[in-house]
Amino acid sequence: MKREAIAIVTDEHLAQESMAIVEKYEVFLNYAYPKIQNCPRRHGVVRDVVLQALAAPVDGFYAAGKSGQISRLYAVDASLASIRFWLRFLAHPDRRVITPHQQSVALRHLAEVGRMLGAWIAKVRSASGKRASAAGDGG
Repeated sequence: MKREAIAIVTDEHLAQESMAIVEKYEVFLNYAYPKIQNCPRRHGVVRDVVLQALAAPVDGFYAAGKSGQISRLYAVDASLASIRFWLRFLAHPDRRVITPHQQSVALRHLAEVGRMLGAWIAKVRSASGKRASAAGDGG
């Protein structure tokens, strides 16, 4: 049986930050997704909304990495804030879809992603500030 070599395709235009942050976000997803997926049937509508919210940032990370636009990073940041809300909602004593411990662990994973995103935003902001000052000095 002959094994074929698998070619790894890299995208030169994709920012390195987006790849690292997606890996960290995947750690969060691997933890949170099964717990939310297995929530009771009576919470099915909320489960579907939360699962959809969990999927949204991945597209945003890649779009931001491709475009380099800070506005896309802010949109992803808003998505993460939405996910934090849903985790609090699911852990509320009236619902108890996830335990407070599960919420705490998930929020820790998400906070790590948030720190990386904050650093990425600061990097893009400082780079755009340098470009603007360089353009102003040229005239």
